[in-house]
Amino acid sequence: MSGPVLDDVTVRLVELAASIAVGDHAALQSSVSHAVSAGVPALAVDELVLQSVLTVGWPRALVAAGIWRTAVGAPAQSELDDIGYEHHPEWTRRGEATCRIIYGEHYDKLRTNVRALHPALETWMVTEGYGRTLARPGLALAVRELCTVAQTAVLRTPRQLHSHLLGALRSGASVGQIEETLQLVRAFLPDDAWRETSLIWQRVRAAAERAP
Repeated sequence: MSGPVLDDVTVRLVELAASIAVGDHAALQSSVSHAVSAGVPALAVDELVLQSVLTVGWPRALVAAGIWRTAVGAPAQSELDDIGYEHHPEWTRRGEATCRIIYGEHYDKLRTNVRALHPALETWMVTEGYGRTLARPGLALAVRELCTVAQTAVLRTPRQLHSHLLGALRSGASVGQIEETLQLVRAFLPDDAWRETSLIWQRVRAAAERAP
């Protein structure tokens, strides 16, 4: 069984995630317009834009934020944000927990490998990436992972795509939801990138099906 398909809100979020990664102004405006028309909660789009900083970088995330803020015509809901650095210990705690969900049995190896690249990268990944950003309330972890799958596919970063396809499964997304996500992203990919993405997913799915 492939499991349930995506709801309308998640479809619009995945499409917007891919548009943010592409960085095309017209595509962004179209995706934002579709999200508004579909009644996607403003908080969900705000969270997608914030997490996009991690995947696509500040420039494209800021462009997306500007288009979104203009379209929605309201300030961000920030009264519950724990954005002050006094929350650093909590970011680390929830970052470790969230990262462990995404990477499963590979969590310790991931941290070792990233630490070998640079100790600062390991700390920023866990505390700033997973704790401060991806563990925020406002968007379910499985939806965050599906949006990250969309962006890593567009950016053609195969190792990260592989990790976040597994992360989507581990965070509760069904096979069917992942496959629908990839079909939505297909419109943003040239043929060779789509073949690469499909092959990575075939490998991930096969490995997941073999797992006990």
